[in-house]
Amino acid sequence: MDEVSLNTEPACDDEAEEFEIDGECAMTEYVGQTGNILQGENPLPPAVGMEFDSYDDVYYFYNCYAKQQGFGVRVSNTWYRKSKERYRAKFSCSSAGFKKKTEANRPRPETRTGCPAMIKFRLMDNHRWRIIEMELEHNHLTGPAGGSFCKSRRITDLGSKRPLPIDGSEEVCKIKLFRTLVIDEEGDGGEIRNNIDGGDNKLKLKQGDAREMLDFFTRMQLSSPGFFYVMDINEKGCLRNVFWAETRCRAAYGYFGDVVFFDTKSLTENYEVPLVVFACINHHMQMVPLGCGLVSSQSVESFIWLFRAWLTYMVGRAPQTIITGPCKALQSAVSDVFPRAFHCLSLTNIKEKIASEFDPAFTRVVYRSLRVEEFELAWEDMVKTHGLENHKWLQTLYEDRKRWVPLYLKEVFLAGLFPVKENERLSSPFEEYLSPQTSLKEFLCTYERALLEIEQRETLSDMESTNNSSCALKSRFSFELQLSKLYTNEMFKKFQDEIEGMYSCFSVREISTDSSSLTYYYIVKEDILVEENRRLAREFEVMYNACDSEILCACGLFNFSGYLCRHALSVIKEIGLEETPPRYILARWRKDIGRDYIFNHGCSNNNNNNGDDIDINNPVHRYDNLYKCVVKVVDEGRRSHDRYKFASRSLDEILNKVHVQENCPASSM
Repeated sequence: MDEVSLNTEPACDDEAEEFEIDGECAMTEYVGQTGNILQGENPLPPAVGMEFDSYDDVYYFYNCYAKQQGFGVRVSNTWYRKSKERYRAKFSCSSAGFKKKTEANRPRPETRTGCPAMIKFRLMDNHRWRIIEMELEHNHLTGPAGGSFCKSRRITDLGSKRPLPIDGSEEVCKIKLFRTLVIDEEGDGGEIRNNIDGGDNKLKLKQGDAREMLDFFTRMQLSSPGFFYVMDINEKGCLRNVFWAETRCRAAYGYFGDVVFFDTKSLTENYEVPLVVFACINHHMQMVPLGCGLVSSQSVESFIWLFRAWLTYMVGRAPQTIITGPCKALQSAVSDVFPRAFHCLSLTNIKEKIASEFDPAFTRVVYRSLRVEEFELAWEDMVKTHGLENHKWLQTLYEDRKRWVPLYLKEVFLAGLFPVKENERLSSPFEEYLSPQTSLKEFLCTYERALLEIEQRETLSDMESTNNSSCALKSRFSFELQLSKLYTNEMFKKFQDEIEGMYSCFSVREISTDSSSLTYYYIVKEDILVEENRRLAREFEVMYNACDSEILCACGLFNFSGYLCRHALSVIKEIGLEETPPRYILARWRKDIGRDYIFNHGCSNNNNNNGDDIDINNPVHRYDNLYKCVVKVVDEGRRSHDRYKFASRSLDEILNKVHVQENCPASSM
C-alpha cells in the first residue's frame, strides 16, 4: 500500500463538512438482513452516507469494489488530530494525479491520468467511519482484468500487517454497514424517516404502482404529444428514479425560469410518494410546475440524475438561481449540474425545522437585520441566550448564511420566490393534491386534474387582469396609474402595498452627491412596527443615478420581488419623477404580453441565415419553432368560418411550396 500522506488542505475544510444533524443527507443501509458485505459477491458501489466499523473496513470495501471494476486504489490523504488520532482520509484510483518530474536520464513513463475517481470518509461521533464524498467516474478505461496486478490488491491490515484475502477463498471477510438514523432535533426524541429503499437502491412501489405509472405516461403522451418522461434503472433492472414533464413546462420555463424552486417536502416529511417538483412563479405570483420526479433516495447520485434529466428536457438552459432545501446532498448535486447558477437555501424549509419556542428570536434576527455586523451580533446573542453554542445544525446554518439570510441575498434576483416577510412561505404547485398518506396511484389519478386547475387559475387571473376592475387606485401618484395599466392584478396589489407604505416613510434626506456621475444618495426614515405595541424608526439608504435612471435601495426588495420598494418610491416622489423608470417594469409581471406557452429555444447560431434565433442544425429546435408558428395560425383560423377556410387553403399552398423547395438545388435556396 502507498505511504500515507498528511493533510495539505486547510483545516477549515474539515469543520465545514461536519453536518448530518438534520439527517437530510443520510442513507439507509445498502445490504440485506445480515448487514454484511460478503467476499465473493458483487460489491456495491460507494455512496455518501455508508458507515463502517473501522478505517480498514473502508479500505477493504473500496478495494473489493475496485477489483470488480478493474482499477487500483491508493491512499491520497490522511488527516490527523493533534492527538495523532486519524479522523479523515481520501482513497483514490491508482491513476489519480500525476508523477513528479524527475531529472533521471531514463525517467519512467507517465502511467497516471489525473483520474478523479475517489471516496472521502471521516470518523463520526458514533466512532464509525462514514463516506462523505465520492466520485465514481474514471477518465480512463477500466475492466475486471485492469486491476489484477495493482499494488492495492496485496491488502494488509494496517494494524497487524495480516494479509486480508481478496482473491483467496480460505477466509470470508465481513464488513458491516450501519443504518444511519435521520433525527429531527426539534422533535421529541427524534424521528426515524425511512422513505427510501436503500436495500436494493430502488423505488418502493406497491403492487400495481408500476402498471399505474406506465398507464399514466401512456395517457399523458396520447393527450399531449410533447409529454416527456425518462426512467433510471439500477444494475438489477429495478426502477430507481423517474422524471416527467409536459409541454407547458418548457414554455413556462422560457417565460419565468430565471429562478427555479426545487421542492423536496415529500422526502423530508416522509410522504408515501417520494415526489420532487421543479417549480417557478408566474406573472400572477402563482406557483407553476416545471417538471416532477420520483427518487429512491436523498443521495447525491439521485439528485444529479434528476437534475440532468430536467436540464436535458430544458435543452441545456440552466436557471440563474435555484432554491432548494438545506441538504448537503442537494448542494453537491447543484454544484455539479448547475455550476454557474446561484444556489439559494429555502428559508421556508429552514423555518419549518425551528422549534416553536425558538422561532420568535430566530425570526427577529433573520428578518430585521439590515447590516452584516448587526446580524452577526444578533445571531451570537441569540445562540448564547438559548444555550445553543454547540448545536451542530445551527452551526451549519450559520456557515451557509450567505445562501439563505435575506441580508446577504440583496444582490441576487429571486423573482418573488424568496419570502421577505415573516408570514410568507414557499409551497409546491401540488401541495393541495398531495398529503403524507396519498398513495402513488391516487396522486397520478389526480395529476391531470391538478394541471387543469393550475391552468384554469392562470387563465381566470389573465381575464381579471385584462378587465382590471378590482384594482382601485390608492393615491394620486402618476407611477401608480402607470403600473395599473401594465401589472397583473396580483402584482399590482403587491405594488400598492408599497404605495401605502410610503405614508410610513416620514423623512427623505439627501446626504451626498457625486456631480461627475450625477449620482445622489438619500436616507429614507421609516416608522416600522417591530412588536405588537412598539414601533421603531429605521433608516434606509437609497442611491439614484440620473444618467442611467438607476435607483437602488438597501432593503433589496426589487431583487427579492421584482418591483420597487416604498423607499425608492419616496425618492422618486422627492425628485419629481412622474413615472417608474422602464428598467424596473419587468416583462414577467406584465399583463399586456401574450404568453402562448409554446416553447421557444432561443438558441443563437452563427450559421443561421434566416434570422430566426434557433439552432437550425438541430431537428428538435426546427420542429418546435415551426410547431409554434403553426399553432398561432391554427388559433387564428379557428375563430371564424372564413378564417378557417383561408388558413386551411394557405397551409395547403405552403405544404406544396415546401415540397417544391425540397427538390430545388442547394444553390437556389
